[in-house]
Amino acid sequence: MHFILWFVFCFFLLKVVNALTCFWCKSKVCLAGKTAIITGGAAGIGFQTALALASKGCRVIIADISNLTKAVDELKNVSKNQNIIGVEVDLASFRSVREFAKKILDTEPRLDILVCNAGIGEHKMRIMTGDGVEKTMQINYYSHFLMIHLLLDLLKKSAPSRIAITSSVLAYVSDLTVKELNPSPDYFEERKGWRTFNCGTYSASKLCLAGLTKTLASKLQGTEVIVNVCHPNGVRTSIYAPVVRQAIGLSYFVSSLYCLVCLFGKTPEEGAQTLIHLAHSEEVKLINGRSFYEGMVVHPPFQLTDYFCEQLWKASIEYTKLTPEEIKC
Repeated sequence: MHFILWFVFCFFLLKVVNALTCFWCKSKVCLAGKTAIITGGAAGIGFQTALALASKGCRVIIADISNLTKAVDELKNVSKNQNIIGVEVDLASFRSVREFAKKILDTEPRLDILVCNAGIGEHKMRIMTGDGVEKTMQINYYSHFLMIHLLLDLLKKSAPSRIAITSSVLAYVSDLTVKELNPSPDYFEERKGWRTFNCGTYSASKLCLAGLTKTLASKLQGTEVIVNVCHPNGVRTSIYAPVVRQAIGLSYFVSSLYCLVCLFGKTPEEGAQTLIHLAHSEEVKLINGRSFYEGMVVHPPFQLTDYFCEQLWKASIEYTKLTPEEIKC
């Protein structure tokens, strides 16, 4: 009975908070002649972002690993924009990211908007990719770091251009340190029990994306390429499925919180609004390197000290094996 009462209370609280705080992008900017790439654009808030940009006349390139044909067909049908394509990329493979970037550079004359949105929710099991990097960190963060560098010349050529990044409010509770930028087995062992609440490598990867935004914005000053990051909160997307499965067996509080978000959180359309805002709104064109929540500029995660960001940048170059010639900023 207590669990049911707790569940009902959280449900109504979540619905009230969502109704009062949900931001809606009302930009009227026309994007005809512009090109956007959206990672993870085949589903969730990535799909909704693709739909919003395509509906404004933008050429949209969906970068994803599955459901590309279905997503592209649906986007064309709903937006009435036929200038939409899907290009497969596996963010768990740096080779795939490089092949994707080469294909874009070979075929696209411009790139006005790069939306780094794709991600996975697993965080309790340590799974290493063929590149020797922990899987969640590579998909959510390191592959986007690599993609940005490989496409940066095209973004500069097309300037003024934008990079919009999806982080998470969970970045604010991450306890990631510079010693665990490629998390060791001990990192996972320490996150058993209630510490699963901060979502381990998921929150860590999202903290790194916020750190990337801060450093990249500083390095890109004067290029007319701006980069900002948003922190969605409680969006009903498939990314929560593994999180909910992993929460089973934890306290009622943690389990019910994950389930509530999965069942009653914001719709992907609602959750995508700030990302859409960062991608094209006139109000953001002079704002650089900032964190956004519900359309508003907010303070970045406190963990992002100059030292942390500096070490993160160095580690990112090392793990992605960027050559000196590929470092464009």
